Amino acid sequence: MLYSTLHKRWPRLVASVVGELISAAALNLFIVPLGLYTGGTLGLCQLIRTLLQSSLGLETGPYDIAGILYFITNIPILLLAYKTLGRELVIKTIVCAVSYSLFYSIIPIPSTPIIDDYLTACMLGGILTGVGSGIVLTCGASGGGLDIVGLCLSKRGSSFTVGKFSLTFNVFLYTAFLVLFSPQVAIYSVIYNFFSAMVLDRVHQQNINVQALIFTREDQNELAHFIISSLGRSVTYWNGTGAYTGENIHVLCVCLSKYEIEELLRAVHTIDPHAFLTVQEGTHIYGNFTRKLE
Repeated sequence: MLYSTLHKRWPRLVASVVGELISAAALNLFIVPLGLYTGGTLGLCQLIRTLLQSSLGLETGPYDIAGILYFITNIPILLLAYKTLGRELVIKTIVCAVSYSLFYSIIPIPSTPIIDDYLTACMLGGILTGVGSGIVLTCGASGGGLDIVGLCLSKRGSSFTVGKFSLTFNVFLYTAFLVLFSPQVAIYSVIYNFFSAMVLDRVHQQNINVQALIFTREDQNELAHFIISSLGRSVTYWNGTGAYTGENIHVLCVCLSKYEIEELLRAVHTIDPHAFLTVQEGTHIYGNFTRKLE
C-alpha cells in the first residue's frame, strides 16, 4: 500500500496534502502557543506578523495571518523555480502551498499550550513537522518556501540538502529573533527547527543514497536493462564464483536513492526470485550522479 501511495500520481498528491496538514497542525498546536517561531519563509512571515501586531495593534483572534503572508511570498519563488524544477513540480507545489497556507490559517491556536514544557513541545512539534514535510518531498511535491530553493540547489548538484540549506538560512533568521525577542524564544525555536530539519532529511528518501549489489544466476542483461530503462540509472556488473557452491554468478552494482529501492526490489524478485541482494544506506557518491527529485 505504501509503495502504491508513493509511486502513483493521485495518491501521492493526496499524501502530500496530508503531509501539509500534519506540519501545519504540529506548528499551530505545539509551537505557536508557546510564542516560538518556525524557520524559513514561514518563520519570516511569522516575524512580519508579530511586528505588524506590535506596531499596528493588528489582532486576528485564534487564527494566524502568517499563512496568508506565506502564500504571497511563495509567488515569486515559484516563478523563479519554474525553469529549474519543471511545470509538474511547480503545479504540485502550488497545490501544497495553498493547502498549507489554508491549514495554517484555519487551525485554531490553543489559548493555553497543550504541552507547556518547552523542550518536549519543541521535540514533538519538530518531529511531526519533519515527518509531514518529508512526506511532501518524498511524494515529489513541496510546500514552497525554502524547500523550493533547496530543491533548486540540489537539482543543480549543490552539496546542500533541503534540510541543510534550511538550517543555514535559519542561522540568520534566528539571529534576528535573538535581537528582537528574548534568548529563550530564539534558543527553543532553534531546537524545534533542528529536530524538524533532521527528521525531514531522514524521511525525504530522495536525499538518501544507497548502493545495491545484486547476485543472480539469471541473465544479468535483463536486470541491467530494467535499471537503465525504468530507473534511469547506470549499472556495472561482473562475473563471480560462489565459494560454497562453486557455481558462476553475476554481480550487479547500482547506486540510486532510497526512494527508488522498492521498485528495484520488486523487479529483482520478479526477474529472479532466488536472487541475493544487499543494500548499503547512506553511501557517499561523488561525480556524475543525478539527484531525482520528482
